[in-house]
Amino acid sequence: MPSAPTSRPYRGVFPVAPTIFDDGGELDLDGQRRCIDFMIDAGSHGICILANFSEQFVLTDAERESVMHAVLEHVAGRVPVIVTTSHFSSAICAARSRQAEEAGAAMVMVMPPYHGATFRVAEKGVVEFFRILNGAIGIPIMIQDAPVAGTPLSVDLLARLAGEFENIRYFKIEVPMAAAKLRGLIEAGGKAIEGPWDGEEAITLMADLDAGATGAMTGGGYPDGIRKIIDPYFAGRRDEAKAAYARWLPLINYENRQCGLAAAKVLMREGGVIASDAVRHPLPALHPATRAGLIELARDLDALALRWGR
Repeated sequence: MPSAPTSRPYRGVFPVAPTIFDDGGELDLDGQRRCIDFMIDAGSHGICILANFSEQFVLTDAERESVMHAVLEHVAGRVPVIVTTSHFSSAICAARSRQAEEAGAAMVMVMPPYHGATFRVAEKGVVEFFRILNGAIGIPIMIQDAPVAGTPLSVDLLARLAGEFENIRYFKIEVPMAAAKLRGLIEAGGKAIEGPWDGEEAITLMADLDAGATGAMTGGGYPDGIRKIIDPYFAGRRDEAKAAYARWLPLINYENRQCGLAAAKVLMREGGVIASDAVRHPLPALHPATRAGLIELARDLDALALRWGR
């Protein structure tokens, strides 16, 4: 597959890599490397690690560092890697982000101060948080506008952050009515909005592309399928993109509504990419019937994950 430029502005398909465990729940770094190789071979323009779909919330700090270094060293510049560094503490988020930059990350992705939906910081605190982060690193910052953070981020606030802080240039929008927010953000922020990205797991991808999205951060199970939508769209072949979107939407919807973050691992295990699709307790494994439904939909589309390792 043709690839997007590995320099800014970053565009295209930047899926979230799952964190790979063995059946006992321990990190499987060899499996992690195979996962990354598959995602690159499947057409990922870049990769995001340690995000919510990576189960970042079940990792120790030492494990986060192990995964980050293993991935960045293995990718070795083949594609840009975004490292998620979210934390409630401004100082800890800044330190994580400096560490990611020093290790070779192309960008960091950060939610506003995050520790459950009822621990919220007022707008002044959010601005100061991003001021500290902006001053700590020299690589781009992607603000993750996610319901899980519990902190509303208005279009005006996001545009203000982009206008005031030179590193805040990318925005993953994963809230309801994402297309309308993307359109408003582009209008309000102008050239400061270097990367308005779809973050709704591609369920709203066509609407978000029509609104001006230049990137998509989806699950990691089928970058090849997302490329079939994005490539023709960016080439001006909207009808071809619409047809591909219609073909892949049942799988996209099934992942989002039935499987969540387990989907990518299930597809990768089924295709021999990784040895185990384990998620960490207390997250549950997929029900066998749900697993079968996911694989059936992916097989109908000849998703690369199901044959990459065979």
